[in-house]
Amino acid sequence: MYTLQNTLYVMTPNAYAHLENATVRIDVEHEKKLQVPLHHLGGLVCFGNVLVSPALMHRLADEGKSLVLLDGSGRFKARLEGPVSGNILLRQAQHLKAADANVILEIARAIVAGKLRNSRSVILRGARESADTAEAQSLTRTADDLAASLRAAKVAQDLDTLRGIEGEAARGYFNVINLIVKPAMREDFRLNGRTRRPPLDRFNALISFLYAMLMNDCRSALESVGLDPQLGFLHAVRPGRAALALDLQEEFRSILADRLALTLINRGQVGADDFDEREGGAVMLNDTGRRTVVTAWQERKQEEITHPFTESKMPLALLPFLQARFLARTLRGEMEGYLPFLAK
Repeated sequence: MYTLQNTLYVMTPNAYAHLENATVRIDVEHEKKLQVPLHHLGGLVCFGNVLVSPALMHRLADEGKSLVLLDGSGRFKARLEGPVSGNILLRQAQHLKAADANVILEIARAIVAGKLRNSRSVILRGARESADTAEAQSLTRTADDLAASLRAAKVAQDLDTLRGIEGEAARGYFNVINLIVKPAMREDFRLNGRTRRPPLDRFNALISFLYAMLMNDCRSALESVGLDPQLGFLHAVRPGRAALALDLQEEFRSILADRLALTLINRGQVGADDFDEREGGAVMLNDTGRRTVVTAWQERKQEEITHPFTESKMPLALLPFLQARFLARTLRGEMEGYLPFLAK
């Protein structure tokens, strides 16, 4: 358990987070392990079997600080926060636009275009850096296929067709991403197709964990501008599903989560010992692995980039928040169409 960028992450099984005066105290087996002034914290994130006292829950809600519950693998379970203070006019505009099939398709196209462009960027980088000519050619062919999918997505006439194009492109992408892993690491980190709930290999376990943290960041970004994270455009609306947060994270999956996963693997920062295999074949990051990945994730988000649209420098952590603002402006009619973030 430790604090990063004003967020307290509690990962120790059976830890107990509770309020003591104006501090958050973490006990493990009735022994104090950490105590942090409440005013220093912006939120509390609990992984797996962590107990949180009712008094602390109430205090966090009163002060507008979030409590996020994730399962042991990092999958989002719940979020506790105080009364919603979002802009009702913006949410009204969002609901009106979500009833317009033409608007839904236009925004969904932009989301898929961002995902395909950024996925292609990761594949092309892998091709350039590959020392094996045959593997470089295979990666380049997949990049060409992604370019073809991008062209097809731009003229898709309905949402089902667009989703089909996106799904086929994702399968091609994951079929070759192993080729970006260094040969010495492939035996331990072979991606056997995209599997989730549960992940069935170490690569899937790693990216699923990163996707869960990215999802939480995207949801926070949408809520910060007053949008309803449940009402999406590309992803179907279902009870309990943050469809708009899933939409927003699509353009960031490859360049933030997948690229970081590849870096962690290729540099040997995560290894086979950082994962546990459970009954039924499920593979999960263990406590040591989760700590390594969370630290790397937070460090990665502090890296600066120049946004291609605003031409301003910013940490990667702010990208979802800026894109959420673009989406809000689009729904209010202040922008002609949503502009996804495109990595160089």
